[in-house]
Amino acid sequence: MTLSIWRYAHLTLALLSFIFLSMASITGSILAFYTIKDNTSPYCIHDLNRISIAQTLSVLQSKIQEISELEINEKSYVKLQGIDRNGEEVKGYINPKTGDILGKLQIAPPLIQWVTSLHRSLFLHETGRILVGINSFLLFLIAISGGILVLKRQKKFWNFFSKIKGITFSQYYHTLFGRFMLIPISIISITGSYLCMERFNFFSKNAQKIINYSDSFDSSNKVLSYKDIPIFSQIKLSEVRKIEFPFSDDPDEYFIVKLKDKELTVSPLTGAIISQLNYPISKRLATISLDLHTGRTHVIWAVILFISCLYILFFIESGFTITWKRGNHRLKNKYSPSESRIIILVGSENGSTFNFAHAIHQQLISQNYLSYLTELNKYQVFPKAEYMLVLTSTYGMGEAPSNARKFETLVRKNPQNHSIKCSVLGFGSKSYDDFCLFAENIDKQIKMEPWSESILDLHTVNNKSIEEFVEWIKKWNNKTGIKLYAESKFYRSRPENVIKMKIEEVYIPKDTKETFIIKINPGKKSFTSGDILAVYPYKAPNERYYSIAKVNHQIQISIKYYPSGLASEYLINRNKGDYIYGKIINNTSFHFPDKANKVVMIANGTGIGPFLGMMDQNLKKIKTYLYCGFRQRSEIVDRYRSFLEEQINKGNLERYNFSFSLDSENKYVMNLLQKDKDFLVHLLEEGGVIMICGALRMQMSVEKVLDEIVFENSLKKCIDYKKNRQILIDCY
Repeated sequence: MTLSIWRYAHLTLALLSFIFLSMASITGSILAFYTIKDNTSPYCIHDLNRISIAQTLSVLQSKIQEISELEINEKSYVKLQGIDRNGEEVKGYINPKTGDILGKLQIAPPLIQWVTSLHRSLFLHETGRILVGINSFLLFLIAISGGILVLKRQKKFWNFFSKIKGITFSQYYHTLFGRFMLIPISIISITGSYLCMERFNFFSKNAQKIINYSDSFDSSNKVLSYKDIPIFSQIKLSEVRKIEFPFSDDPDEYFIVKLKDKELTVSPLTGAIISQLNYPISKRLATISLDLHTGRTHVIWAVILFISCLYILFFIESGFTITWKRGNHRLKNKYSPSESRIIILVGSENGSTFNFAHAIHQQLISQNYLSYLTELNKYQVFPKAEYMLVLTSTYGMGEAPSNARKFETLVRKNPQNHSIKCSVLGFGSKSYDDFCLFAENIDKQIKMEPWSESILDLHTVNNKSIEEFVEWIKKWNNKTGIKLYAESKFYRSRPENVIKMKIEEVYIPKDTKETFIIKINPGKKSFTSGDILAVYPYKAPNERYYSIAKVNHQIQISIKYYPSGLASEYLINRNKGDYIYGKIINNTSFHFPDKANKVVMIANGTGIGPFLGMMDQNLKKIKTYLYCGFRQRSEIVDRYRSFLEEQINKGNLERYNFSFSLDSENKYVMNLLQKDKDFLVHLLEEGGVIMICGALRMQMSVEKVLDEIVFENSLKKCIDYKKNRQILIDCY
């Protein structure tokens, strides 16, 4: 079954039930919050599993003249009804260890009663309960189909929690939170469905069985002390739902002890069990379902339910946002496929590739070219086509996006009846091994078709690079004579989520301004070391990215100065108190690992930046080591050294090693690693983590050292440790 079928099933189920699920999630979160409050009440007794019936009744016997009923409710409140030594009625919650009255009986506030009724039946009585039950089951199907989508996306079961290859906010967090919320949401839906079915007697209740026991006594028998009744010493209060006491010393009067799974009739004269009524399995499952569905038995589970309800609302919103963005990239064509001369075919999982295709299509239409834009899955015979452009991303591990899965089959079934000039443009990220693999496959297939005339070699675009896209535009213009805009600014969209941030310090060394440091106050925006700051000079859409160090709750970035460089020239001329525009991008793949036993940081130049913040945030005092290469000794290196000495004194850093390539040492960071190769081997074998930040050329050299020297006697290579997240990289 294809990924698209599961996606459509997931979407259809969500559409059918989103109104009910939204209401159920809102009311469920309110009820879960009220349950958390109940579970933290002084009336709630948390260790009932350590207190026997006999212990409690013996304590009460000295304070209460007559007990008529003892009840333990689902909130672990122990409720007593009886008469005290003064003949006054007692009705309230007690401490079962001391017998003290904790408070009077309470009923839920009117608002909670109203919310409960809405949650259970929508104020529609039995009809409402059926609707709620159906939607609970739909929620279960939504959770299961979502889980299957994640599995298909990650390819293998053991990759379920591996890195998410998504780029949009909604996609990333919809998948991320969905993986962790899958189990609690499934439990909510299953228990809700079961409670509805149990309510309408879907399950047989004939499993009840009464067992009678003989009991002998004579008129001289006296009522036993509670501690002398064996069953009372054996049963803990955590198992009890209710105990009804005899009205008198009459031999026909008994204790009725209602437990979670059965009901006992006990003689007060002999302590014998007169009869036992075993509850049917359906009733026991209903009790367990109610406990799990409401969180009434444990505050931690109630908190999980509260969070789950809130996340269901988030999933509804983010799911429809994803769907809207996918659908919003479709364009009504001015010309039909049968009359168009330029065909633009797009493969896109999240819609970003459509942005580039739209830009081309709109320019062609404005120049009166007969252009037609559609998905790869809608490929057909184009009788008048002269040019065919294919723009496609690669999904998952080298696979086709969902709207391009049929393309290869359609090409074989629908050969064109004349020669068409073709060009394939691939979009992806070089951080993945399968960079533009689907585009490569499409390019090969098209070139094999007899009707295809390749006019340009396959061109790839890394991380939606406008510059790399424009390079293809220039080649297209030269080859075809059909002119498209060849300037980057035409293809840049207005950035989103940009905020105004205040400059707190600009540190420019006196000896050389090759590298400088800026500290920025991001306001209330949350971030951590290793995240990315996108800076927009002069509010322009041309962003520049910098790795963040979090030092004293401020953003600190180390910047390499390029004369006339758009961003570095702009930033070096800022002053304290100035404001800049930027946005913080979460970069979870390069956060400091809080569970590693040792961490080695490898950097060159400004790559040391985020590591400074990570050390400052090393609250668990994980043993950390730094290797960093610089061109030469300088004032800013001395500043780094001073900061690192402070971190050593705080216990945040074990040691650091610097190399200098342009002084008398003439050493690089790779030389430092070669010297400590045994240390690095043992670190990785013991589960330690290596983090690399800086220039791509440095990264490649470091990986070569690790592969050829450090791991020369090992079966593993860098790529194995990358997959295991023991080597983390953020290079540029």
